Amino acid sequence: MIAALFYLQWQSFRNRLVTRFKRLKQPKYLFGAIVGGLYLYWYFYRVLLGGGRRTPGNPTVSPEHLVLFELGGALALFVIMLLAWVIPHERAALTFTEAEVAFLFPAPITRRNLIHFKLIRSQLRIFFSVLLLTLFSRRFGGNPLIHGLGWWLILSTLNLHFLGSSFTRTLLLDHGVSNWRRRLLVLGLAGAMATSVWFWAKSSLPALNSADIANFDSILNYAQRLLTAGPALYLLFPFRLVVRPFLAPDTLTFFSVLAPALLIFLLHYLWVIYSDVAFEEASVEASQKLATRIAAVRAGNWQAAGKKQKAKSPWFKLAPTGPLPTALLWKNLIGVGQVFSPRLWIALAAIVVMVLVFGLKDVRHDQNFSSLAAILVAAGLGYSLLLGPQLLRLDFRHDLPRADVLKTFPMRGWQIALGEILAPVTVLIAFQWLLLLAGTGLLIYLPGKQTALFLAIAAGAAVLLPVLDVLLLLIPNAAVLLFPSWIQTGKDSARGIEATGQRLIFALGQMLVLLLALVPAAAAFTGVFFLLKLALAPAAAVPFAALAAAIVVAVEAGFGVMLLGKLFERFDVTEEPVS
Repeated sequence: MIAALFYLQWQSFRNRLVTRFKRLKQPKYLFGAIVGGLYLYWYFYRVLLGGGRRTPGNPTVSPEHLVLFELGGALALFVIMLLAWVIPHERAALTFTEAEVAFLFPAPITRRNLIHFKLIRSQLRIFFSVLLLTLFSRRFGGNPLIHGLGWWLILSTLNLHFLGSSFTRTLLLDHGVSNWRRRLLVLGLAGAMATSVWFWAKSSLPALNSADIANFDSILNYAQRLLTAGPALYLLFPFRLVVRPFLAPDTLTFFSVLAPALLIFLLHYLWVIYSDVAFEEASVEASQKLATRIAAVRAGNWQAAGKKQKAKSPWFKLAPTGPLPTALLWKNLIGVGQVFSPRLWIALAAIVVMVLVFGLKDVRHDQNFSSLAAILVAAGLGYSLLLGPQLLRLDFRHDLPRADVLKTFPMRGWQIALGEILAPVTVLIAFQWLLLLAGTGLLIYLPGKQTALFLAIAAGAAVLLPVLDVLLLLIPNAAVLLFPSWIQTGKDSARGIEATGQRLIFALGQMLVLLLALVPAAAAFTGVFFLLKLALAPAAAVPFAALAAAIVVAVEAGFGVMLLGKLFERFDVTEEPVS
């Protein structure tokens, strides 16, 4: 029976590869595969593997650092396995597709063979993860074969532990132990462990003084002494056994530490195989949820796919009359979901107020802290501009499968285009202005002229960011309408090297268009800044220069909205594929 399950998995993998190769006949997948392959060659072979050149003298890790890495890995495994007992609340369920449920469950296959089928299928994902992790860890030296086997042992043991813990949680539920009782027991046990370690450290180790806290090496030395003696030594010992094969510096050491790790892996395997838990009913329900999710995604309603969601309240009451794009803004803000709910913005605003009220007195004369705050604010704004338009896809990238419904609205094309991008623009602006407010509050007490300069930069950024967000969102929305069959509009879209190549092609194209659009704005900023600098201080010239650049970007964004509306009006939902 095991041989038949292996055959089924091999044929599924083979058919998946054949399908991938067959679709290379389409140019969008062929060009994507070429670009994706070149990217993988450049990144993994040239960057991670050093271009096939062996670097003389791979960096070696000292025994002291090996112990620290071993302790860090063991502690991470301990936390991950602890969360596996605390967070989940559902009964044990092995996820199968509807076809697998229909053919495997009525077949003369034992429950143990179904578990083996699940374990065999999980190995493909584990092997792929091992490959990536080995390529990354190779940059730090060591034997790649040892790293690969070590990663496989760690990930396979974790996979078995997750499965075994789900079986045990189900058994506890069957015996009347509720989820909250189980969580309280696990957290109580973890708290008792932490308390024992704390009492031992307090009585056996010297306390850290202010000088030790300021010294990173002293902190590492204290952590090593804390985790290698007393109760922590025994608590982390099995986790250290699992990590040691990966950190083995040579083959002889690897085989000397392999047996204990394999023993732990075997114990987990026996735990899973001999767990007498009925998971079929929960698995059928999970497969039905999976099928419902896939159907919703293919219908374009991927936000509704998955768990049953409560009806979300609108952010504001929609008036019977008013600007027509506001209706689409109202609709898309509801679709933003619980993550960007009004309560989140209230919480963020409260955090900003607390930082401004309680933090100012401590940073008024601390230039290092102020400089760090400036770097963090600049990095946050940069990431919001880079990733925000890609994450907030409540625009044409989400509504394109329902373009036939949008065309029935009594609105002009530019009104629909403006309404589609208003929701992500609103969320981005709110986040960026809150970040600017918090950063400005921490920077205004810098000595000398730096305060005025930072205030001027913040004012200029507050003016420029909104129109820049509009421009950044117009570009991918125009790409969706121009090349609908190339853009991935749902979670059930194509995957693989060819899909990665498609995303790279459009990312480079969007970056080129953005740079061309910013050239006039940069020229306007530079010209106004140098003209005003002749009569005003640089701090006073920055806001006016930013205003000039914002006006140029706003004009471009206005033309962009009109062009986007024309593209949507010409978009033929009967001819353009959206896959």
